[in-house]
Amino acid sequence: MNKSFKHLPQDKRKKILLICDDIRVHSGVATVAKEVVIKTCHHFNWVQMAGAIKHPEMGKHLNISKDTNRHSGIDDSSVFLYPVHSYGDPQVLRRIMELEKPDAILLITDPRYFRYIWDMESEIRKICPIAYLNIWDDYPAPMYNKPYYEACDLLMGISKQTVNINKLVMEDVDKPRLFKYVPHGLNHEIYHPMTKEEKLNPDFLNFKNAIFQGESPKFTLFFNSRNIRRKQIPDSMMAFRLFLDSLPYEDALKCKMILHTERSSEAGTDLYEVNDYLFGEKYEENLIFSHSKLTAQQLNYLYNIADAQILITSNEGWGLTLTEAILSGTPIIANVTGGMQDQMRFVDDKGKWFVPDANIPSNHRGTYKNHGEWAFPVYPTSRSIQGSPPTPYIYDDRCKFEDVAERISEIYHLDPKERVKRGLKGREWAISDEAGFTSEHQGNRVIEAFNELFDTWKPREKYELINATEYKRSFINHKIIY
Repeated sequence: MNKSFKHLPQDKRKKILLICDDIRVHSGVATVAKEVVIKTCHHFNWVQMAGAIKHPEMGKHLNISKDTNRHSGIDDSSVFLYPVHSYGDPQVLRRIMELEKPDAILLITDPRYFRYIWDMESEIRKICPIAYLNIWDDYPAPMYNKPYYEACDLLMGISKQTVNINKLVMEDVDKPRLFKYVPHGLNHEIYHPMTKEEKLNPDFLNFKNAIFQGESPKFTLFFNSRNIRRKQIPDSMMAFRLFLDSLPYEDALKCKMILHTERSSEAGTDLYEVNDYLFGEKYEENLIFSHSKLTAQQLNYLYNIADAQILITSNEGWGLTLTEAILSGTPIIANVTGGMQDQMRFVDDKGKWFVPDANIPSNHRGTYKNHGEWAFPVYPTSRSIQGSPPTPYIYDDRCKFEDVAERISEIYHLDPKERVKRGLKGREWAISDEAGFTSEHQGNRVIEAFNELFDTWKPREKYELINATEYKRSFINHKIIY
């Protein structure tokens, strides 16, 4: 059940120090963090070490309470920002903690970016607890992150798989930790299925006309994410090309794929070159590149224009654009990996929403086939271990573009009314208490987790030094193939 938490007077609220991307920027982490702040500012006071590379406002102290009030609907929020380079350093953190005296610290993003904070955990946890919203993608459980997780008093996982990973890494830790499931939530009033009246709005009609240059496609596939290798954009394009080849030529020309991403990226590839290779003159008008920055409202336009959203990334903590699509009433095509599994609502043999555990840590092999009607899952056919010095190992789950093409074809051949019906069922489930993929649900889950933390946490008064010669590394028994 989704709980509601009362509006506390400002002087009765706990203060939380948030350390992550500046909540005013447009990254996925910042978007989620912003929604957390907006939906909890009636219960907590917030101060942020607002990170960015070479932050142009570094060293300033900014009061954004008035703007937070406007978005939250209250009139007494307390939200302050300290812009910092990257995610700060020990000196900056000590100074802000001295000035602000937070009751807790909340960290959001990949744990390796907070290395200096983990090194300070014995110092920090004498003063206040550390909470971490873990965005980890995939197995094997990252034992190299264990020191980071051990430094936390509250571990929130954005997916059911991430929660299980947290527990696997920490299974031999004696000291109690709180584990909570806090999936991402978004503003479901911004991302929503548009009415017929809304689609007659001149702003929408002009936007749609600009995208399609006056054409009226029969079918539109939408991709919205960064141009990085794990997002598998060329594979999505290959799948679309294979799908086009399966249609009579005249019908194929009426199908479009919109790519809202960077044209070229060193972290990904040159999509124009991929387009020239895959589509050439035969289908040169079938792909539409959208690379301008769009408002949330304009993104909602695109989801409502699309017949399906595609994301076949090879590992993904959550997949925020899938949430945007589902809230907008758009069916999804997604790889069965990471947190994307949650959004497809696979159910077990008892009809319950699948929860990974030690026996079945993932559904990527299709152990459970039943899922939400809005989802068109693609099961990965290969799994490899990838890594780098900061992230020594993680599974890379890849699916065949031929299988993706079949899912595209499956949606294409549905009656348009059926597509709409399925998309609306996804929306209905996403805003329900079971899923709770709205910013309200996310905020309430964060409040509930922190309230439990504050009720149980005791300041760390002393700690023991470990004799390194006597320290034994701990391991867990991984199954190589689940």
